[in-house]
Order: sequence, then C-alpha cells, then structure tokens
Amino acid sequence: MSNRGYIYFLTNKTNNVIYVGVTNDLKRRIYEHRLKQVEGFTRTYNLSKLVYYEMFNTVPDAIAREKQIKGGSRQKKLDLILKNNPEFSDLYDMI
Repeated sequence: MSNRGYIYFLTNKTNNVIYVGVTNDLKRRIYEHRLKQVEGFTRTYNLSKLVYYEMFNTVPDAIAREKQIKGGSRQKKLDLILKNNPEFSDLYDMI
C-alpha cells in the first residue's frame, strides 16, 4: 500500500467554484466525488471535474500543502490551474 498523498482541485462545468481536497488514493477519491458518495460541499455544488493535482511522498506532506493552498487566495488557486491546465480540462482519465 502506498503512503503517497495527493492534493487536488475539483470544479464544476462552468469552472466557477474550486474545491481543494487531500487523499491517499486520487483515482478512488475522484471516483467517489463523481458518484456523489461524498456528502457536503462537492455534492452541493456538483463538483466532479479534476482540474489540478499534486503528488507527495507522504500524506502529512500533502496535508501541509493543502493547508498552505487553502490559506491562499482564490487567485492563487486559479494561477496554479491556469499555469498547468489553462483549458480547465478534466484530468481524471490521465491519472
């Protein structure tokens, strides 16, 4: 079993809401969001499009990065997406 961690950004069809999450299994977690198995913010705002992610060697490293990103502005989140995925393409099939 991998000890890797991931942070990820989800958005909706119109790209106007950004959610930042953390997980140890990116494919599984995004799949759960897509099936609406996750209660709360992502279900309420219909967020299922993966537009950004980062991989870390450990889950604690991913959690630290998540806190750093969540403490930043929306513009900083948008800048990360635009630098790496300017078309806001869904990256799910690439993981």
